[in-house]
Amino acid sequence: MGLFGFFSKEKKEKLDEGLEKTREGVFSKLTKAVIGKSKIDDEVLDNLEEVLVTSDVGVDTTLKIIERIEARVLADKYVGTDQLNKMLREEIVALLKENNGGYVDGMPIPENTKPYVIMVVGVNGVGKTTTIGKLAHQLKTSGKNVVLGAADTFRAAAVDQLIIWGERVGVPVINQGMNADPASVAFDTLESAVAKNADVAIIDTAGRLHNKVNLMNELTKIRRVMDKVVPGAPHEILLVLDASTGQNAIEQAKQFVKATEVNALALTKLDGTAKGGVVIGISDQFKIPVKYIGVGEGIEDLQVFNREEFVNSLFPNN
Repeated sequence: MGLFGFFSKEKKEKLDEGLEKTREGVFSKLTKAVIGKSKIDDEVLDNLEEVLVTSDVGVDTTLKIIERIEARVLADKYVGTDQLNKMLREEIVALLKENNGGYVDGMPIPENTKPYVIMVVGVNGVGKTTTIGKLAHQLKTSGKNVVLGAADTFRAAAVDQLIIWGERVGVPVINQGMNADPASVAFDTLESAVAKNADVAIIDTAGRLHNKVNLMNELTKIRRVMDKVVPGAPHEILLVLDASTGQNAIEQAKQFVKATEVNALALTKLDGTAKGGVVIGISDQFKIPVKYIGVGEGIEDLQVFNREEFVNSLFPNN
């Protein structure tokens, strides 16, 4: 059983509901791609390529998927279009597993690291602070002792929002108010986490600084200070992206991957978009595992990413 429990029927239903817009968009295109065809031929593959690209999977990842399906078709010349969904599911799951970075579905927090330190990065407006609040709630519900750090000190609203989330879910928030030194907040947060014997410390950081050099310098400074309190920290640098922005999310990922050593992803707002295919493209392009997805506004609607369940929701059997 993973940290947040088995992948329950309720979670599966919420995932299906959250991916409804993406699934309907993909399937309407897939139906047109194979209409009048019984076998997977070059025309079907060309049409499939267009379906995946326009579903925000991304060009490079799409070509990789097409090449794999093409190889399977060549090996068995009698593969019918009725098997296309099954083949897509298998190849996309395989891609996501190749990019898992050692992460095991359903086990996001290692048991042998205490406190486990997560530094959360991402631009303003992607749902970064909300994701932290929901994650803190689920960790606490699962029995973990959690401390939050409000190191996004460039916006008063960010500090206030995290404090509100802390009160809502019943976890302490270390803050020094707006315009405080983010590294100092991170230092105090980890000292508090150690003193409280906390299992997890989650540090919010600024969504945007004046330029990329400032961003890189600030994140590097925060990491260096953390390491002084908890050697090896941060153990996880979680990049939060808004899935509804599609290819723009990929551009954001490029900037943050350059600025710091991102090793985990969270994709938010999947329930409000038909661009859910971006989850596949981002994971493949950056070789970084997706650990969390947001499929609704409720406090329970942040899910630990399960590759097979995600792909099965996009490409069901029927």
